[in-house]
Amino acid sequence: MLTRPRRTRPLLIQTGLWQQVLLAMVLGIGLGLVLSPSGLALLSEPTAYTIAQWVAVPGQVFLAVIQMIVIPLVLTSIILGITSSGDASFLKKAGLRIVPYFVVTTTLAVAIGISVATVMRPGDYISANMVQSMVGDSPASVIAGPAVQPDVSIPERIVNIIPGNPTQSLVDQDMLAVVIYAIFFGVALLTLKHQQSSIILDLTRSVQAVSLTIVNWAMLLAPLAVFGLLCDITIRVGIDAILGMSVYVISVLLGLMVLLGLYFLIVLLVAKQSPGHFLRAIREPQLLAFSTSSSAAVMPLSMQTAHESLGVRKSIAQFIVPLGATINMDGTALYQVVAAVFLTQVFGIDLSLNELLLLTATTIGASIGTPSTPGVGIVILATILQGIGVPVHGIALILGVDRILDMCRTTVNVTGDLAACAVMDRWIGSELGSDEAAAPLPQVD
Repeated sequence: MLTRPRRTRPLLIQTGLWQQVLLAMVLGIGLGLVLSPSGLALLSEPTAYTIAQWVAVPGQVFLAVIQMIVIPLVLTSIILGITSSGDASFLKKAGLRIVPYFVVTTTLAVAIGISVATVMRPGDYISANMVQSMVGDSPASVIAGPAVQPDVSIPERIVNIIPGNPTQSLVDQDMLAVVIYAIFFGVALLTLKHQQSSIILDLTRSVQAVSLTIVNWAMLLAPLAVFGLLCDITIRVGIDAILGMSVYVISVLLGLMVLLGLYFLIVLLVAKQSPGHFLRAIREPQLLAFSTSSSAAVMPLSMQTAHESLGVRKSIAQFIVPLGATINMDGTALYQVVAAVFLTQVFGIDLSLNELLLLTATTIGASIGTPSTPGVGIVILATILQGIGVPVHGIALILGVDRILDMCRTTVNVTGDLAACAVMDRWIGSELGSDEAAAPLPQVD
């Protein structure tokens, strides 16, 4: 019988990272509401925005450090996740299960989003005056500039999945290409003799250790970063924008809650874990995901949580979490489809069944490979809107509340990755050795 890995909690967790983050969230939002021009308005708008910029510095530094190290961390984690089993059949077992699982859950997320938006009809609560005031003052070039993409045929998309120039993929931070390259590299290492692959594997472990050391330094900033980021966004957004878009915000949050319920049901029925235990085990990565809006920032903590708190085997955690952070964006897919349907309602565009199916397929495809960094979802959304005839500058309507919803959907994305770890460990874990299961992951101290 497999034993659960020994729980050696890192320093930040021993001192209560989730309590620190939760306190920082409350203080950041509270100070933001006090300083916001639409709140108590104690300061003039220029002064409040200047303070917001300075308060956000620790958070921006935190995200920059994580962004700097995310590619070597993803590369080494996936390579070691594949090779740690010592058997190429692991990738086949995991791949044949995890890819359909991700596609099914993303499809269900999109279906939930369309259903909620169709029933709630948040677009009906937006007046013509609000559309004019929020869209009319926003230059279309500013909103749509980075989102205009040339049409690429499906065969070209399939071919482009393979990174023809890995160096360029690293420069562009194309995470899907990085993941594909890491999978090829890891599988190739499995086919080599031990004496041929040992040097490369030792180097890979060293790179991962260095990456995690840098993550450790960044994690020291986590509570301060959370405080600064939330204070900054609260000052800038204020309460007025949230109230004006309240039905739309409630629709997205309702859809995300239903999706969370689906995860808990999957974990209960497939992974045989109670939702209460699962939720308690993953609260730390959830809080960090909510605060930073970045799956990449949470990835080291997610891998450690999966292994130590959920009892997931090392190779599964190292393979599923980086892969999920790249292609398993259920929360983002749900948000994008709710936003798209919301904007069609605002602009009076009726979608036929075929157009809804096309929207579903487009959203699923667009969510795969979305960079796991804050704010990218809004750019991907612009691409989706062009396919259904919605003016791209309509994104100005939802920009005010996007960051808040970004925090929520990132939390759901991370929850989905950890649920996938628990499910995959149940499905294929019994086929892995007990020695591998007990091996500890590198610590995030």
